[in-house]
Amino acid sequence: MTTEPHLDQQTGRIRETLDHTRETASQAYHDAKDKAGELAHKTARSIEANPLGILVGGLAVGVIAGALLPRSPREKEILAPLGKKLGETVRQATQAARETGLRELEDAGLTKDAAKDRAKSLFDHVVKAAGNAGSAAAKAATSKSA
Repeated sequence: MTTEPHLDQQTGRIRETLDHTRETASQAYHDAKDKAGELAHKTARSIEANPLGILVGGLAVGVIAGALLPRSPREKEILAPLGKKLGETVRQATQAARETGLRELEDAGLTKDAAKDRAKSLFDHVVKAAGNAGSAAAKAATSKSA
């Protein structure tokens, strides 16, 4: 008969331990859920505040990952024509931009020859101004000493 109260006592301790474990697990679950929600909101605010930075960071991570992963022969076979086409497109776009820029400068009168002419004209004006200033200074000096 002494075993029954002892058994009830052990059962009670097991139940208490089980209840305490359930409460602790439940609290840990709710804490983790709350922290995940806070982190999600914080991340959303960061993305809204600086979307370009997030984009650049993501691209940088992608480039680094791509550089670190070795290419397979199949990837080289598939991507080589795409790389050539992309390179040619970039070359054509750069050439078109250069030609358009030069045309715009010409339309504004900023050609190589016009720039030389303007520089020469400016230099001539500076020389003339310096000469006139020198003459005026000499004239002023001679009129004071006379």
